[in-house]
Amino acid sequence: MPELPDVEIFKQYFDSTALHQEIEKVDVSSKQILKGTTPTELAKRLKGGSFDSTERYGKYLFAHLHKHPILVLHFGMTGFLKYFKDMEKDPPHDRLLITFAGGFHLAYDSQRKLGEIRLIENQENFIDQEELGPDALKISYRDFKDALSGSRASIKSAFMNQKILAGIGNVYSDEILFQAGIHPGDKAGSLDEKTVEKLYKSMGNVIEKAIASRADPGRFPKSFIIPHRHGDKKCPKCSGSIKNEKISGRTAYFCPKCQNQ
Repeated sequence: MPELPDVEIFKQYFDSTALHQEIEKVDVSSKQILKGTTPTELAKRLKGGSFDSTERYGKYLFAHLHKHPILVLHFGMTGFLKYFKDMEKDPPHDRLLITFAGGFHLAYDSQRKLGEIRLIENQENFIDQEELGPDALKISYRDFKDALSGSRASIKSAFMNQKILAGIGNVYSDEILFQAGIHPGDKAGSLDEKTVEKLYKSMGNVIEKAIASRADPGRFPKSFIIPHRHGDKKCPKCSGSIKNEKISGRTAYFCPKCQNQ
């Protein structure tokens, strides 16, 4: 599932391709991905406008039009964006296709239709309504510490809870915990301050390196566990075997030697 680094890459892609162009046409091929709007309303409110800027918050991408509304994109399990001119390059599972006056197109592709597209008037109100926690890339250490201190969940579960921390999912929670040397089953609220500091630094480093690597596991640092989860299943630090088990209902990948509980 696209997580914060992936959505940040989508933001950069959107900014470099689709801003400041008049929207000529909007086609929706799967209306079930729309939330709180209809294909007709979406097309009516976007047509003739242009996107001025984008913002990312957690796993959401907000595309601000010159005048309201704001187009909200959530990418679900398989979503991504593609900008192109020749319709032969249209991705096979496009659910939203925006055509610009210059002849180029922006497609929102989602094979499994698990993403969401919305129109909203106010970004801050939307974040409040969805009860999203602080963005994982922008949260201060104090807020991070406070968010974990009140949780009785495992640290893996706490990281994935979007009401506690927005943007981290199954894959990057494993990487952050691995880099910090913390077992995914440890209780979030029981971590001492030194461990919380280590975890906070690990989170920032992992996110920044993932973005710098274009969220491509093949370009990640050799010290990352992500490329080894389904590869050789060997720990990049100690060469021991990577273990996977269910923790709070989700599969966690970790090194038993480097992440002692």
